[in-house]
Amino acid sequence: MARTIGILTAGGDSPGLNAAIRAVGKAAQRAHDMHVIGFRDGFQGLMQNRFERLDGDSLSGILTKGGTVLGTSRLKVHRVDMGDGDRIDMRPMIQRVVDQHDLAAIVCLGGGGTMKNALRLHTVGIPVVTLPKTIDNDVYGTDTTFGFDTALGIATEAIDRLHSTAHSHHRIMVVETMGHNTGWLTLGAGLAGGADAILVPEIPYSVDSIAESILQRKAAGSSFSIVAVAEGAMSGDVRTEHDRLKDIIDGDDDDAAEEAEAEIERLHQSQSRSTEHVADALADLTGLEARVTILGHVQRGGTPSAVDRVLATQLGTAAADSIAQDQVGVMIAMRDGAATPVPLEEVAGRRKSVPLDHPWIESARRLGVCLGD
Repeated sequence: MARTIGILTAGGDSPGLNAAIRAVGKAAQRAHDMHVIGFRDGFQGLMQNRFERLDGDSLSGILTKGGTVLGTSRLKVHRVDMGDGDRIDMRPMIQRVVDQHDLAAIVCLGGGGTMKNALRLHTVGIPVVTLPKTIDNDVYGTDTTFGFDTALGIATEAIDRLHSTAHSHHRIMVVETMGHNTGWLTLGAGLAGGADAILVPEIPYSVDSIAESILQRKAAGSSFSIVAVAEGAMSGDVRTEHDRLKDIIDGDDDDAAEEAEAEIERLHQSQSRSTEHVADALADLTGLEARVTILGHVQRGGTPSAVDRVLATQLGTAAADSIAQDQVGVMIAMRDGAATPVPLEEVAGRRKSVPLDHPWIESARRLGVCLGD
């Protein structure tokens, strides 16, 4: 009897998800004679047993599509809010769904939160395999995530386009990119787009330092500047409080972690206009006009790049192979050009930040790019 696998996408949408779904499905069917079903809207649909058959017709024509044909959602499988203040562990319900379909494994496509959920399922005996997707490129244990290359190209093109208006109007153009709590996207786009200052979460910034750099450019005859800012970039004092809360979240006390998550969410909300505040402060300190462009979710949309399609396809086919070999409880990572299974215990709860000695950082400093410190 042919085995069956399930697929779901969770967390934020990302270019390349459909390419990965296609790769898992076609490889499972053609190379391993498996049946494939897709669960709608992430772990929520898995709990509710909302699924559809994924056959040749449903997998055809989705390679180039952005988003996810399966839909997505965010929740924690071990603490699902029931709306009345109660939180219930839904893993027993998920186990019944797995048993009903006699699933060999569930392939979970997602970022850091998905890796945590997958490990929670794995620890109670539910077979899972994960694939790393996110435009943030912050999943630990893999060289890169699918979705990142597409977003990097979009952010770089935006910075390219801002050069002309910055030069024409002698302005400071402050452009905010996504990236959550890591600076891969901002740093890469800033370097590729020729930004004069790049602010990333890994390096707490001082507005005075940025202003001094811009004034030095002005004195040297440059009448404009491009400042690339990660949405999670923070000044020194805010960063100290953020790190304190993050340590609690990463700890073993679930109740304390939940309170810290609420505090950190309030901190993020207070920072929601931080890019505008940076622009206002730079205008005051330099005497130059400053304008803000927030790229937002446009970085997630549209057709995935060729690089992301190939990466998602390589990881997706490797996931089907892993399940066929009864190798579960792993994330299929890209390491040195090869799809490699990595135990979820080594991945979940960890984030891949930009090392302060990374070659991109060193290149930026050698070019005279201000990093805010």
